[in-house]
Amino acid sequence: MKTRRDLFRVATEAAALAALPAGVSATPAPGLPHGKPLLELQQAFVDLRFGLFVHLNMATFQDREWGDPAAPAAMFNPTALDTDQWAEAALSANMTWGCLTAKHHDGFCLWPTATRSDSVRHAGRKTDVVRAYVDSFSKYGLKVALHFSMLDMRQDIRHFDVTPDKVALIKAQLTELLTGYGDIDVLILDGWIAHWSRITYEEIPFHDIYALVKRLQPNCLVTDLNAGQFPTGGLYYTDVKAFEQNAGQVAPKDNVLPGYACATLTEDWFWKTGDETRPLKSVDQVVNEWLVPLNARHCNLILNAPSNREGRIAPNLVARLKEIGAAWRHAGPAEKVAEHVVITTPNLATAKPIKASSYPDTIGPDEANDGDFKSFWQPDDGAASAWIEVDLKRETAFNVVAFVEPFGGDDYKHSRIKAYRFQRWDGGGWADLAEGGVPSPVTIQRVARTSARRVRLLIEASENGPGVAEIGVYNEPAYWRAV
Repeated sequence: MKTRRDLFRVATEAAALAALPAGVSATPAPGLPHGKPLLELQQAFVDLRFGLFVHLNMATFQDREWGDPAAPAAMFNPTALDTDQWAEAALSANMTWGCLTAKHHDGFCLWPTATRSDSVRHAGRKTDVVRAYVDSFSKYGLKVALHFSMLDMRQDIRHFDVTPDKVALIKAQLTELLTGYGDIDVLILDGWIAHWSRITYEEIPFHDIYALVKRLQPNCLVTDLNAGQFPTGGLYYTDVKAFEQNAGQVAPKDNVLPGYACATLTEDWFWKTGDETRPLKSVDQVVNEWLVPLNARHCNLILNAPSNREGRIAPNLVARLKEIGAAWRHAGPAEKVAEHVVITTPNLATAKPIKASSYPDTIGPDEANDGDFKSFWQPDDGAASAWIEVDLKRETAFNVVAFVEPFGGDDYKHSRIKAYRFQRWDGGGWADLAEGGVPSPVTIQRVARTSARRVRLLIEASENGPGVAEIGVYNEPAYWRAV
């Protein structure tokens, strides 16, 4: 039986969704294209070069990295919040943008959400921190990004415990952030498919969230901070590739994707008691080991300088940011980024019946469509050519095909394929879809939208033992294209 509290919660969340601008739906029609071309947005992001990450949330007041979800909301009490000071500190380092942890993993919201979640509405200091941050950074000419966690311990949004009601809560909160605070240039999503959260893109449907963001703010870049399980050579479920340096993710020296790396000036992400006297990352490390080489790899650097419990960046961090600014100057627009297809929808080939030209001992073609980029199929030794064929089980529309070659380790350092070809069965024979010579480690190609039940990848070997780690078939809407 629904209680009065349940009915009030449903009403407030319905009100949040009803607050959408006229003509905007929380469940976007698939394929609705508008906004600037994605490549233009990606280039503008890479051109920013250097940004400030500000971690401030319940964990700040608990000396933790994740806030205690059982802690009372009144504990959040930044007594001297000064977001202008954050912006000034960013400018002193010659930064051009910022990002704030609007909702971290414990689920506390830094804006007065109308949903059931605990927020600044219930805090010791009831200031809308998101509003203050956006206004300050916009006033100082800095671009604005927000960090939002899918993992939400206060609402028990966890792996194996995601319900339609909880997905609706996430959508309502994102709607508030993307309709109430002006232009948001980047949305950094967190707590999805990480080894520590395990929430899948099926439990909280990635494409539904992506589509909602693009409908509300078509020029907002969407990036998943935790997509490290995907190959570094492809934009899987992200508009810009994330490399979390604190988690050991390093941008490859030959990276060609628009991307960013995030790292901390202090030891941890959130402020800890005593950080005002602890060693910080050196100017040399930040500038010469991180920022300069990353910028040469199409990568932005976002450096975390957490707010303390007052709501200010501590004097030692402010001083270090100023020293960084004295050692580094923004060099203007970065090298041009090439166009790359962004994957936002599920792989239609995953876990479908698959067969191959040969079946070596212990190796099956199912290793090429199991969703695991570390497993792979290889043909029999000495095969000059080979193929794998996926049965999609019904006539299926698609417009992107992909495959990944299993680079890694000392025994597979370069491509073993000299040519490849994708084909579809048209009912009477195999029709070509796309082809190429030596592939990239990750090959993702847009094709004219078509339909088929069977899709085949043929490869010609340049040396013995070519492999396919994953074959992909996707039906991608083009949200990023101009109307």
